[in-house]
Amino acid sequence: MNTNTIPALLASLKKPLPKKYGMWELTGQDRHYYWLSRGVAQAEYAYAISQLRGHRFDEAILDALHAMGGAVREEGFVTKSAVLEAERRLAPVAEEAKALTVLFVGHAHIDMNWEWGWDETVSVTLDTFETVLKLMREYPAFKFSQSQAAIYRIVEQYDPDMLAEIRSRVQEGRWEVSASTWVEADKNMPNTESHARQMIYAKGYLSRTLGIDPDTLNLDFEPDTFGHPLHTPEILTAGGVKYYYHCRGFNGPSLYRWKAPSGRSVIAYREPMWYNDNVEPYFAAFVPALCREYGMRTFLKVFGVGDHGGGPTRRDLERILDMQTWPIFPELRFGKYADFFAAAESSSAELPEVTGELNFVAPGCYTTQTRIKVANRTSENALNEAELFSATATLAFGSRYPRDVFETSWRDVLFAQFHDILPGSGVVETREHAMGKFQETMAAVNTRKKRTLADIAGRIDTSKLPVQRGDWRESTSEGAGAGHGASAFRVTAPESAASHDRIIHLFNSSLLDREETTEVLLWDWTGDHHRIVVKDADGNAVPHQVLDYGTHRYWSHHYSRLLIQAKVPACGYQTYVISESEHFESAGTVSNLPRTSEHEYRFTLENERLKVAFDPVNGAIRSLIDKRTGMEHIDPNRFGGGFRFIEEDIHGGSAWDVGRYMAVRPLDARARLRMLAHKQEREFDKMFGTIRLTGMPEGHGALRQSLSYEVDFGSSKLKALISLDRGSSALRYEVECDWHERGSAADRRVPQLNFHLPLNYRCASYKYDVPAGVIERRSMNMDAPGNSFVQAVREDGAGGSAMLVTRSGYGFRGFDDAISATLIRSSFDPDPDPELGNVRLGFAIVIDDADSNRDALARAYHFNHPFSLVSGAVRQGDLPASHSFFRLLQGNVAVSAVKLAENGDRLILRVYETEGGSAANVTIQLPRTPKRAGFADIQERLLGTDTEVVVQGDCIRFTVEANRLVTVALEF
Repeated sequence: MNTNTIPALLASLKKPLPKKYGMWELTGQDRHYYWLSRGVAQAEYAYAISQLRGHRFDEAILDALHAMGGAVREEGFVTKSAVLEAERRLAPVAEEAKALTVLFVGHAHIDMNWEWGWDETVSVTLDTFETVLKLMREYPAFKFSQSQAAIYRIVEQYDPDMLAEIRSRVQEGRWEVSASTWVEADKNMPNTESHARQMIYAKGYLSRTLGIDPDTLNLDFEPDTFGHPLHTPEILTAGGVKYYYHCRGFNGPSLYRWKAPSGRSVIAYREPMWYNDNVEPYFAAFVPALCREYGMRTFLKVFGVGDHGGGPTRRDLERILDMQTWPIFPELRFGKYADFFAAAESSSAELPEVTGELNFVAPGCYTTQTRIKVANRTSENALNEAELFSATATLAFGSRYPRDVFETSWRDVLFAQFHDILPGSGVVETREHAMGKFQETMAAVNTRKKRTLADIAGRIDTSKLPVQRGDWRESTSEGAGAGHGASAFRVTAPESAASHDRIIHLFNSSLLDREETTEVLLWDWTGDHHRIVVKDADGNAVPHQVLDYGTHRYWSHHYSRLLIQAKVPACGYQTYVISESEHFESAGTVSNLPRTSEHEYRFTLENERLKVAFDPVNGAIRSLIDKRTGMEHIDPNRFGGGFRFIEEDIHGGSAWDVGRYMAVRPLDARARLRMLAHKQEREFDKMFGTIRLTGMPEGHGALRQSLSYEVDFGSSKLKALISLDRGSSALRYEVECDWHERGSAADRRVPQLNFHLPLNYRCASYKYDVPAGVIERRSMNMDAPGNSFVQAVREDGAGGSAMLVTRSGYGFRGFDDAISATLIRSSFDPDPDPELGNVRLGFAIVIDDADSNRDALARAYHFNHPFSLVSGAVRQGDLPASHSFFRLLQGNVAVSAVKLAENGDRLILRVYETEGGSAANVTIQLPRTPKRAGFADIQERLLGTDTEVVVQGDCIRFTVEANRLVTVALEF
């Protein structure tokens, strides 16, 4: 017997099937096609079983195929009688055929605002569910599964009667809620806390709205997500999720145990077919091999029209019901994902173990739609600070904690993290809706943050500060600056003083002490700028630098810019007084360097840490020296660090893909450079405490040295202010680009703005911050995702590596001993013009000894979270002029959140261990001594015993295992 003829016979029988016929064309001679599908599908399934049984049933299969083939030769088509005869001949396979079960799980993949606007998303949702509920009434066995808590929120908002029927189907057990997240979000770009909030708000909302036990929401259903970062299993298990369903980003086994670096794991299922699928009988041929591979007798078949909703069709249901009667076929039943994963968990076979990230998919999505990326990072940062300071104020003196405001804002942020919104793979309406919600989020969050900071400032005792009120009746400064800074997403700080001298309070959201140069605005200052003096609350003179003298007009007010070398304690504030000395202070102002015939054009920024030299022709960094080690970081044999204009060769979807670089042009033509010069030193009168800042190159500012860079390219203009602050290891770039480059489908061309830093040392690997940790990747000539930075790891192991930190994009490239950041990309589909207009960006080059991941994460956090300023006034209060509420005293951890619990008054701290390899012993100082402390899950429910978190006065001590994310709950 030649068993090789079986595939050939199967192929010959399937070949004449015209595509125009469906399985249910039952009239006349077309009946042939129905019976052909039934006969061939059963024979294929039987052959799949036989192959696993040493071809035990091949003879019976050949007999069955000959019966159907004979009918074709004699009658011209496969007759019903021929198929029934084939089924009779296949009878020896029937017992083993029915030993396997296929769960048909119906669902509707609903993309949120993908190629349409919000109104259409609402219509798609309601129309889909109307059909599903109708089919449920007609087909009592039919079950349906639906993910995304935001979907149910849509129904609640726009059709509450429908929600009531869905609730009844949920309670009946026929409607499975497969949502443990607010939306099917991107996994690579949202930060750690966003991942936690996806689960917190989804489970909380669904349990309240649909009466579901939140512990049953243990599946993260992510069929269309573009890649899966390293610590995903750790985050999911911390949130009570046990199972993971996905389709993209991995080509290994379909069923496996995905293990995080922490050792925690989830059972993951990679859809072997597709998540948007209809019901065709030929699926059965895949069932035996997959079941055998994973030691199971249950196979999952997902079906339903999706992307734009729709869900299961009547034809699908009728086919399933009919195929249930086929004798040589698996047992078919309507089921739920929970049934399949329960079977997987109870399997006797050991599932293969997979470690590492499951990337990369659609790397263009890390940078497409710059404004959406800015909105996400800015919103996350604003919520982090608003919650921290609000929790602090509640704990310290009983202020109201605005949970409702934060939850609403978080929901909007989480919605915009959907895998077609944050990645930028949407249309114009997608972007418009996201940016509109971003405005609402920033209005709500910054309002609460400002109110909280003002409440704290209002309790600070400033009554003993040496403040001269002057003639307050002539003051115009009070109220100046209303709304200023909102366009830059900062908390506004209108002047509150009706006096000549000014009081300011600077707030630090980090749990580490910080010393940084910060900019302060002096509104309607009428004094002598040469006599300005800045003091801290103890009367110590503070280094400062006047940038300009009231030249900026703002709605009938004017302001001067002042730099202060500020020291602000961890998660706290510092108070400063700005006044006028009786003695003349020789302060410098911004001016152009003298342009005489003898002038040598040198463009160098230098402080105690770095010396940076720029090419006088094109503005590229030609030298970047770490003065502590003498190490030169720029490769002299390659074009220096700077902006590049790149043209990508695109063959696929331009929003999703980054094409091959087919043209790379440094922006080195017609660059306009200008040093912004200040006095080289600043000397205060001895009566105020003498400070002398020396060692600065002549012509440079005492606290900040700046270089203005402008260049035209294509149809666009780019302006950058490049600055280096006193004592800083960060070279900062503030960029404004009027971008008018368009991608072209006809030319397969996508223009890109990029910043590139070629390094003068061999790179062993590159580190990127990712949700809940840091990953070290090999050199790759492609964009890879980072939450905010890429860091080049030196092959020689020496200190002083280079890091690129951004405030917006998520696409970095570590390759060929260089690091770069993709800043703007003009994809052309689905949105034809996503980037046109003014785009503002910020990034920094950091050269530091950041041997620990904790230090690198802290530097990135500080860059993304500048000090917040509140204008103060003379008042009595119960808080000192400088104070820290929380402080990380010990431990290699990064702080994800400081907040109040979603329910109750417990304080929640969420941190993750950063180094791997060993546990972190953590000590955190608190504003008050807690009564009780313990670990909790992400849902903020206490776990274990009180002994896991030790309370020692106003400090708590606990241990975080390597690579672990933990939540600590405290009661006061």
